[in-house]
Amino acid sequence: MFRLAADDFSFPRPELALRDPNGLLAIGGDLHPDRLINAYRNGIFPWFADDTPPLWWSPDPRAVFSPQSLHQSRSMLRFRQRTDFNVTLNYDFTQVISACARAHEAGPEGTWITPALQQAFIELHRLGHAHSVEVWAQDELVGGMYGVAVGNLFCGESMFHQRSNASKLALLVFAEHFFAAGGQLIDAQVENPHLKRLGMREIPRQQFLHQLRLSLRTTPALTAEFWQARPLPHKSSGNCR
Repeated sequence: MFRLAADDFSFPRPELALRDPNGLLAIGGDLHPDRLINAYRNGIFPWFADDTPPLWWSPDPRAVFSPQSLHQSRSMLRFRQRTDFNVTLNYDFTQVISACARAHEAGPEGTWITPALQQAFIELHRLGHAHSVEVWAQDELVGGMYGVAVGNLFCGESMFHQRSNASKLALLVFAEHFFAAGGQLIDAQVENPHLKRLGMREIPRQQFLHQLRLSLRTTPALTAEFWQARPLPHKSSGNCR
């Protein structure tokens, strides 16, 4: 495991990450926006507790969604047709990341979305790199997700729900709009049974890194217009699987 210098935002190659614990690459550094952006551009993300220094990870395999893998059940399709929930993009990043932190605080392992991490990602959002998806029941935020855009990939960080199906709706609706606009992969980082039911699959880290680097080198990123705050229509008539 590597120790990062305070004045150097570079990272070791993610292929050098430990196998146990899976993906742990480096320790130290800070949450400066340039360090965070460089991490995500290299397939690395921060994940650590409030009482530890920053830990940086790049697990193998990598959990992702692709346009071909996204899965919608018949029951979810019916839910989308009848619900009065509304879905938006980038309406309230701060409220979404705060709700994600509170949701994980209630879990057995606590939250890694510390106050310092929240402030760092709020700054990334201000700079146009981090984005949120919101699910509303009238004026009440009942679900959502946030993550970081890297070229034509979106690195999902966390989700929450306060009503049934709200987080599923956030992911499915965002993914449909993202892939339709030219997005290539949604990074889910590590395997999760909840996400697996929505079509998450695992690919070797090397394949993930290859697609990430290819996207950054050769493919125009999604336009700034795509990331503008706006409603995301979701009354789907699409197929289910």
